[in-house]
Amino acid sequence: MTAYFTEGQSDPTVQPVPASVVERVDAADTTLQNPKRAVLSLGSNLGNRLETLQGAIDALEDTPGLRVKAVSPVYETEPWGVEPGSQPTYFNAVVVLKTTLPPSSLLERAHAIEEAFHRVRDERWGPRTIDVDIVAYADVVSGDPVLTLPHPHAHERAFVLAPWHDVEPEAQLPDRGPVAHLLTAVTQEGVLPRPDLELRLPE
Repeated sequence: MTAYFTEGQSDPTVQPVPASVVERVDAADTTLQNPKRAVLSLGSNLGNRLETLQGAIDALEDTPGLRVKAVSPVYETEPWGVEPGSQPTYFNAVVVLKTTLPPSSLLERAHAIEEAFHRVRDERWGPRTIDVDIVAYADVVSGDPVLTLPHPHAHERAFVLAPWHDVEPEAQLPDRGPVAHLLTAVTQEGVLPRPDLELRLPE
C-alpha cells in the first residue's frame, strides 16, 4: 500500500543519521584522506528499477576513493519534461558520499555506471535504465558546460530535493540556499514516497 503524506508532513519512518554516528564512521574510515562531500541523484524508469538503483549504489561504493555515507528513501515520480503517461514512472533516490575524486573523475564514474546498466541517450528526457547526476560537490559553484555545479535544475526538482531533505534536513544547495526552503517552493505533485521499498547502504 502506498502511503501519502500531506504537504509539509515528513515520512515518520525516515530518521536522519545522528551526527555522532556519522563522526564515528568517518573517523574509522582511514581509506580516504581529506575527502569531499558530494550528493548524487539516481533515477530509473526501465527494467527492474529498484534493482538497478541498488546496483548503481553498490557500484559507487566499489569505486576507489569513494564511500557512500547515506542513501535516501525511494520516491516514485512522473517523468520530467514529457507528455504525462508517455513513459513509465521513475524510482528516484539520493545518495550522499565522501570522495577524494575530483568532480571530473566523479562524472566519469557516473557515466561509466550508466553505461554498465545500458543507459541510452537517443533523446532528451527519454526513458532510461539509470540516470546518475551529480547534484552538488562540496561548496563548488561552476558554470563549466561539461559539469555545471551545482546541478542547474536541482533547485526546481522535487524528486531531488525531497529525498535529499529526508537524509539531510539541514542540507544547503550551494548558491541556492537551504534544501528545506527550496522544497517548499516547488510542486510535489507526482512525487510520492514509497515506504514499501528500501535501498541498502553498502556494508
